[in-house]
Amino acid sequence: MNSRIKYLVIILGVILLFPIGRSMMGKPGPRAEPQEEKIPVRVQKVYLKDIQRTLEYVGNVKAQAEVMIYPKVSGKIIEKVKEEGAEVNQGEVIAYIDRDEIGLKFEKAPVESPIKGVIGRVFVDIGSPVTAPAAGSSQTAVAMVIDMDTVTIDLDIPEIYLARIHLGQQAAISFDAYPGQTFTGTVKKISPVLNLLNRAAPIEIQIDNKDHRLKSGMFARVVLPIEKHAQVPVLIKEAVIGKEPEAYVYVIENEKAHLKKVTLGIRSAENIEASTGVQEGDWVVVMGQQRLYHNAPVYVEIDESPGAAR
Repeated sequence: MNSRIKYLVIILGVILLFPIGRSMMGKPGPRAEPQEEKIPVRVQKVYLKDIQRTLEYVGNVKAQAEVMIYPKVSGKIIEKVKEEGAEVNQGEVIAYIDRDEIGLKFEKAPVESPIKGVIGRVFVDIGSPVTAPAAGSSQTAVAMVIDMDTVTIDLDIPEIYLARIHLGQQAAISFDAYPGQTFTGTVKKISPVLNLLNRAAPIEIQIDNKDHRLKSGMFARVVLPIEKHAQVPVLIKEAVIGKEPEAYVYVIENEKAHLKKVTLGIRSAENIEASTGVQEGDWVVVMGQQRLYHNAPVYVEIDESPGAAR
């Protein structure tokens, strides 16, 4: 009898405790905070660099001195002493003329070079008639002599930039004939008078050409620096979001992206000066900004390619 009572008591206890245990087992614990997804970005380090603002022009090379040579007497060319490309000294004979005048004793009349240089063009052949200066008649050019030791390029500078151009200023010049090479030119003349049609002042850039590598008529590309800042933070243009006065970059700190406003300075090709907002050593995002927001967690890939910083 006692055993039966104990058995019933145990069964009753199990029945009473089962709902309590079930409720305790089913009670949810504290939830873990969900982690924000890291956004992949590519970054570059900010370095200090010299940067300059430039004016870019194209122009044509010409010899510093180009002289057209005309005969002093009329007649026919009977002898050519110099050909194109030959060097000639001042007073040296280029050709001789048969004066072809009745009653005069035959004597060759010389055509002389008034300057030292190179024969650029010869316009006559043996037997060609030439005419000396005379009232109402046109002259016949015999040759052109050029002084190629120095060559020049003429440019027109808009008046808004004239205050930044000065005598002795250097320019970097390139030519299709010499790819990958840069020649240095110097501003030698600045006109005091502007052209009223385009509000620009003619200037002349001279290039030393003792080896005569540059030829009259060559096509030239001229880069003329007008402003330079030394050792300033420089970004590549892909890092900048928006336009001034609302220009921003994302700077990575502690694996998070921080949106910072920047003031931009000189632009040169792919590079932009950052006057304020970033400093040397900052890591700025150059790819992946589309998904970013302030304080967003990021997965960083470092861009090792040559860029604005280097």
